[in-house]
Amino acid sequence: MARPPRHAVTGALPWATAFLCLTALLAGCTVGPSQRPPVAVLGENLPAAPPTPPSPTPPPALPAPEAQQASIPFFECTEDTLVTLVEPVPADRNLQVDCGELTVPADPDQPGLGAVTLGVVRVSKAGAPADRPPLLVLGDSTREPSTRHAADLGGRVDPALLESYTLVGLDRRGSGLDMLDCAPDEARAALVDANLSTVSDTRLALLLEQSRAVVQECNLILDGGIGSYRSAASAADVELLRAALGVERMSAVGVGDGAAALATWARTTPRSVGRLVLDGPPHPQLDEPDLTDARAGAAEAALSAFGVACTATPGCPLGADPRATVAALLEQLERQPLLAADGRRLTSGATVTALLAGLGEPRRWPGLAAALAAAGAGDPLPLLTALEPLTGPRGLFDNMLATSCNDTRRRLAPGEIGDIAERWNTAYPIFGSTFAMRLLACAPWPTGREAPAAGNAEGAPPILVIGTAADPRGALDGARRTADSLATARFLGWQGAGTGAYPRTACVRQVVDAMLVDGVVPESGTLCPP
Repeated sequence: MARPPRHAVTGALPWATAFLCLTALLAGCTVGPSQRPPVAVLGENLPAAPPTPPSPTPPPALPAPEAQQASIPFFECTEDTLVTLVEPVPADRNLQVDCGELTVPADPDQPGLGAVTLGVVRVSKAGAPADRPPLLVLGDSTREPSTRHAADLGGRVDPALLESYTLVGLDRRGSGLDMLDCAPDEARAALVDANLSTVSDTRLALLLEQSRAVVQECNLILDGGIGSYRSAASAADVELLRAALGVERMSAVGVGDGAAALATWARTTPRSVGRLVLDGPPHPQLDEPDLTDARAGAAEAALSAFGVACTATPGCPLGADPRATVAALLEQLERQPLLAADGRRLTSGATVTALLAGLGEPRRWPGLAAALAAAGAGDPLPLLTALEPLTGPRGLFDNMLATSCNDTRRRLAPGEIGDIAERWNTAYPIFGSTFAMRLLACAPWPTGREAPAAGNAEGAPPILVIGTAADPRGALDGARRTADSLATARFLGWQGAGTGAYPRTACVRQVVDAMLVDGVVPESGTLCPP
């Protein structure tokens, strides 16, 4: 079993587009950001306005991007990085990728635990100057490492953005060079395969025992540093990266709990913030079970969007009612898992895990639909292949679990989780059981750290917060509440689906690029259609 590297302290495809167009027609949306002025409503008995009202305060200006003066020794690694991408960079886009490392405290709150090394990449147009201003990319802990996410974005963003910035990817703790791989294989498999659609004291006790095995083994391997894999620690890493890149203010785009980490960074060091975009952050105040409750509802909404997208194109492999097809598949797998030729089993719990991961990336929905249909026909291999990056050797599961548990503070008793599972099985028929299991997986985890001092990032420049209507990682309201909690935030809503709205759609891309490249502060309350 591999131990993460530790060191001594020394320093939209046509398939998805059909859904988006259909939803836009149903919603009666405009085709871009709203340009209508705000509407004021006056009551009958309000005092008269003063004869000489003060002039409105102009919005604060966005700081100009700064040239970087990096102290990190980078080396060229273009071919080795681009070959790892699921979707290749367009042939007409010539990118250069440079790799480096950033050494940070293993736990910012416990200096005695030593240090860890995180991967860093710079993605730029080939031949771009090395001091081009950095734009940090910080991804979600359930997705690919941020270094790979930055390379992927390099092939998807508007070329004009790469004329203004070099994309910088910083791996989250537990991924990339610091890959977290500590759970016993048997215990990890038990948690992935678990299904709480039928709740019993015996089943809860068995799963709790497997959860304890994960905590015990990981705590032993990590020398007590199990609590260091949390979004607040990533916020501290961001500040160290800013200093290592040699800029006073750093621009950044964060997705999911990567956006939550950047929000914490802005709250604690607002004078370090440049042009900042928070794409789909979770609710900043919710703890368990409310946070997971909101995520279960968001996942159900994403599944509905996936079903509409499939049936809106000819030959949907899941038939006329994809949700019913998925539900029937899960019932079938609960009774009898599918066996692959190599002995691997596809269970209902594993299928939901693959489904949740796939719903976050609409570009891959056709493949997800085909894999689900194959499982329904008796072939588990496509879904098992999709699960490999999550639950296979050196997969993402351990880090996903650690970050999820460490980012919350409340731990629930098995009996309470059993009651929740019964309610969620009715409220969220596809995902309720799996999300209840995740509460149980965190039950023996060390109690989460106290919430950091709540700040509103007073003094930071305008911050753009994006919420997505059908994001399986979090409800749109969570992003809206994040915007409400930040003094200078502007909120942008997107009526689409997936984890991370930027740069999926022209409307969102135009608003974000205008802010990042041209310094145009967006108007809060902008709504983008699918």
